[in-house]
Amino acid sequence: MPQPNFDPVEVAALQPEAIEAEVTTALKAIAAAATLDELKTARLAHAGDRSPLALANREIGALPPAARKAAGQRVGAARGEVAAALTARQTELEAERDARVLLDESVDVTLPTDRNPVGARHPLTTLQERIGDIFIAMGYSVAEGPEVEAAWLNFDALNTPGDHPSRELTDTFWVESVDSGLVMRTQTSPVQIRVMLEQQPPIYVICPGKTFRTDELDATHTPVFHQVEGLVVDEGITMAHLKGTLDHMAEQLFGPGMRTRFRPHYFPFTEPSGEMDILCFVCRGRSVGNPDEPCRTCSNEGWIEWGGCGMVNPRVLAACGIDPERYSGFAFGMGIERSLMFRSGVADMRDIVEGDVRFTAAFGMES
Repeated sequence: MPQPNFDPVEVAALQPEAIEAEVTTALKAIAAAATLDELKTARLAHAGDRSPLALANREIGALPPAARKAAGQRVGAARGEVAAALTARQTELEAERDARVLLDESVDVTLPTDRNPVGARHPLTTLQERIGDIFIAMGYSVAEGPEVEAAWLNFDALNTPGDHPSRELTDTFWVESVDSGLVMRTQTSPVQIRVMLEQQPPIYVICPGKTFRTDELDATHTPVFHQVEGLVVDEGITMAHLKGTLDHMAEQLFGPGMRTRFRPHYFPFTEPSGEMDILCFVCRGRSVGNPDEPCRTCSNEGWIEWGGCGMVNPRVLAACGIDPERYSGFAFGMGIERSLMFRSGVADMRDIVEGDVRFTAAFGMES
């Protein structure tokens, strides 16, 4: 409660000298602010709710009524002077900012413009052609086939029984109905069957193309994707030939020193069958057992799954009229989207298929 005999001089924050000193400090800080962010800091320090002048203003209520008017006038004048300095400095800094933006973003309208920007080929197209060039250089030919395929070529000729899960609607797009006998091909292997039906060994062929499966579109899956499969049928073909072919392909796509390895697996159309891995293209296997050099890409395993492969099942050869006692062969297949993700660091499958020109522009016109 105010005291009649209270001397206002005893309130240090309200003394004229203290208020004048605070105003001087505030004006120096405002003048020293070189950017709008620095001015904001000065505003909070000298005009904010916790600033010395604001705290001094709160002390006025504790003074005797006779002393309040003079103290209020002193504090009000000081706060007004600081506010005016802040407004003036704000105007100056905004003008400097605007002038700088105009200078930095100025456009010389007299310069010639390129009204025909260079486009870009889709990286799936260029990668598919690059893979084709690798195998053509080894003496292979490139074969293509229809995307709407007979179920016999897509399943039966590949030794896939009638009750195999891959024939279900959960995996395969059937045309009209299951009884129609027509599917959207789930792999490019039917092209291999067509080649073996039309051509006698020796056969050295790759089959790139679009395939279809009932997957949801997400970061790692898409219902429409591209594959490249390879087929060799000749006398004396062994797993060693398959391994050497895949090692050469991996080196051509991912650089010198890249290798492949096989893990046992099962496919109806090859026997023996394997999943093929490639050496991790990031750590090159150095992360295995090495906590000082971890690798997120391969989870410190040193290898990344790439596709499937194996020796052609004799039943498949026989179904195509090729003598399995005389000829043997190997086959392999991998997704081109997956290879692109490995080769170029694409993290999301959706970026590949959504058609955004900003994605393809990064790959340019590589031929």
